[in-house]
Amino acid sequence: MSYSEPPPPPQYGAPQQPYGQQPQKTSGKAIGSLVTGILSLPGVCCWPLGLALAIAGIVLGVLGRKDIAASHGQQKGTGMAIAGIVCGAVAIAIIAVSLILVATGTIDTTYEFDTSS
Repeated sequence: MSYSEPPPPPQYGAPQQPYGQQPQKTSGKAIGSLVTGILSLPGVCCWPLGLALAIAGIVLGVLGRKDIAASHGQQKGTGMAIAGIVCGAVAIAIIAVSLILVATGTIDTTYEFDTSS
């Protein structure tokens, strides 16, 4: 390259991390919270499985948020942890309402149909 030639054009792309810093890693507990929280919603149909997944989503979400706060910017995933907590709480609420409706007899689970009339 000589001084008579113009400099090459700037390179475009994603911004790079400043030198000397490690890239942020996503918390594994936050990812686990999101996955189990989302899986707890269709798991409501089989309520013991849905309840176990919802509890796991809430616990992993709380632990993940604590780890992220303690990492001082080295980990990310707060939004995933919150989403897992919310999905788990919604699943528990749906399970509680459906069990109350079944216990009071509002929802019939005998599946007996009277066709004689």
